[in-house]
Amino acid sequence: MLTKKLPPLQRFLSLVSRRASHAARQQYDVIVVGGGHAGTEAAAAAARVGAETLLVSQKIQTIGALSCNPSLGGVGKGQLVREVDALDGLCGRAGDWAGIHFSILNRRKGPAVWGPRAQLDRQRYRTFIQSELLSTPRLTVLEGSVEELLLSETNPEEPGTHRVTGIRLANEGTPISASSVILTTGTFLSGSLFVGQSESPGGRIGDAPSSAGLSHTLRERLGLRVGRLRTGTPPRILKDSVDLSLAHLHPPDSLPTPFSFLNTHTRCKPEEQLPCYLTYTTPGVERVVKESLHLNCHIQQDAKGPRYCPSIESRVVRFPGRQHQVWLEPEGLTSDLLYPQGLSMTMPPDIQLRLIREIPPLHKAEIHTPGYGVQYDFVCPTQLSPALQVKSTQGLFLAGQINGTTGYEEAAAQALENLSCYESLWPITGPVGGVNAARSALSMPTVALSRTESYIGVLIDDLVSRGVTEPYRMFTSRAEYRTSLRPDNADLRLTLKGFEEVGCVSPLRYQEAVRVRDSLQEAQAALQTLSLSSPKWRKALPDMGMSETKSTVLTGMDVLHYNDVTFEMLSSAFPESLSRHMEFAQRLKIEAVYKPHCDLQKKEIERIQKEENMSLPQDIDYLTLPVSMSQEVREILDRVRPSTLGAATRLEGMTPAAIVHLLNYVRTAAERERRTQRHLKEERAGDVCKRGVLTSVK
Repeated sequence: MLTKKLPPLQRFLSLVSRRASHAARQQYDVIVVGGGHAGTEAAAAAARVGAETLLVSQKIQTIGALSCNPSLGGVGKGQLVREVDALDGLCGRAGDWAGIHFSILNRRKGPAVWGPRAQLDRQRYRTFIQSELLSTPRLTVLEGSVEELLLSETNPEEPGTHRVTGIRLANEGTPISASSVILTTGTFLSGSLFVGQSESPGGRIGDAPSSAGLSHTLRERLGLRVGRLRTGTPPRILKDSVDLSLAHLHPPDSLPTPFSFLNTHTRCKPEEQLPCYLTYTTPGVERVVKESLHLNCHIQQDAKGPRYCPSIESRVVRFPGRQHQVWLEPEGLTSDLLYPQGLSMTMPPDIQLRLIREIPPLHKAEIHTPGYGVQYDFVCPTQLSPALQVKSTQGLFLAGQINGTTGYEEAAAQALENLSCYESLWPITGPVGGVNAARSALSMPTVALSRTESYIGVLIDDLVSRGVTEPYRMFTSRAEYRTSLRPDNADLRLTLKGFEEVGCVSPLRYQEAVRVRDSLQEAQAALQTLSLSSPKWRKALPDMGMSETKSTVLTGMDVLHYNDVTFEMLSSAFPESLSRHMEFAQRLKIEAVYKPHCDLQKKEIERIQKEENMSLPQDIDYLTLPVSMSQEVREILDRVRPSTLGAATRLEGMTPAAIVHLLNYVRTAAERERRTQRHLKEERAGDVCKRGVLTSVK
């Protein structure tokens, strides 16, 4: 996988131009507008399941470009990358190809919340994505700007008041038709660039602005609610002008962990990885920010920016007097630039230079490209179905930052969720085993990922049920069942479903997932049959730290749950039954650690399904209910007052955790009421008996 020969960019462009000459006179199943992370994943996925697909991008050279930080993954985000890869997406394999600094974040905590992350080589990543698109059958790439969406009469048998049937390019009169259009416009939808007090149209510096006609269609003709968000990027700094000896060295992991389940190693060898460096802001940085606020119109705008990746101006205004981290990260193996993560700024370029020179390692730094801010339109995602289809418009789907998210990983994940609608739009003819050969929108339901089975499901459910008031970023804390939704088991959770139900997974990946599943089941069965008394376990594993007073019978899975027991230790003690499973040593350890938690969560889900018809008392005071529940959920329950538990589960904004707490409370309250009634009944019976005795005595 990592030894493939990538074609040069010039060949990609020439083939694209040849394909483009045929685009205007073809009928497509799917048209994807935008060549960023959502667009490339959506286009490749649509083509994989058998759809004739057209990808339209304003600038061919920037397809797959890393617009901001050249990195992938992190806490919460790494889980999304692994899930996208499990569904045969591109970004995981691209990260393994282009990574130059690999690390697992959050290692001090349990494996469920580990965050796989990599610093990337910008050019390598873009080249890999373009190569994958070039080699994808049924995918055409076209350079152009979309002027408007084509609308036609609605299908009366489908919900919706509008119907999109294609696009019209700017400066061209010929329409291009399709059964479905997916908009992945990123920050380009009515985008504006800000540097200091200057403003210009655009979604990324160096690129042309998008057509105003597309925004007009969404707002005026389709009547969608559209909001405004903002983001920004830091200046790029010349590496030779930085004194890295004054920063803290942060080396990568000695053994890189690949993102993709298909890869056993990364392209970059361990010894070839580059380090990152950590430094901090100074009081001088705060002084420069405060002195220049009047010259910065971006920070004064009402549009909401990302809370978890704010500009340095926002940090100083919100948290005065604090020291803030600044990571100095390489942009490529041979790049002469550094990316100063934590220094996103939109002040005038000369003041940007003054600011960065207030930081010791950057006291002589030179700026290659100044930082800038972006404001752009987004469509309020509560107007979308879980398949990310616009509820009021047949044939129109949205993915990426247009839905109010931030980050490459969140964008790619939404593109993969669009797969749940692809299979209901056309007959599937791709090489799939479990998908019908002839499916259509009228006869087949969509396939969606739930928040109980994936972080992608959590992301989509949050967007369509709650909406956004600021750019949405994924965290592990958003997933109620995160002990089950781990980075290590995304293939078992999603690859089989992706092949058998959706058709987006290749037979090669499917066969590998089946092999892994069967091997893990065989290994766990071997551990379960390894049943010994506590004294025998202490004798076999003298270093395991088992209490001398413990005298129960334990299986190998039980013992592997101990912190100081590894599968390697068990395999060494029982080589006949366990040594052949060493390939999965880490995964088996993680499975053993989380098995009790996962079993409990599974029972909770089954309880909810079983108790769906449970009546909820109408006099419950949800606002003061003594259970762990967010204020948002309390207000929803108080406003709607559902009659049954099942009705509560279907409310927008409800979470599985809230349902579990509600179920436990109602059951406990009901049991308490039964005990009270029984006690009163017994008391009344006793009183009657006493009165009878007194009467007989008289």
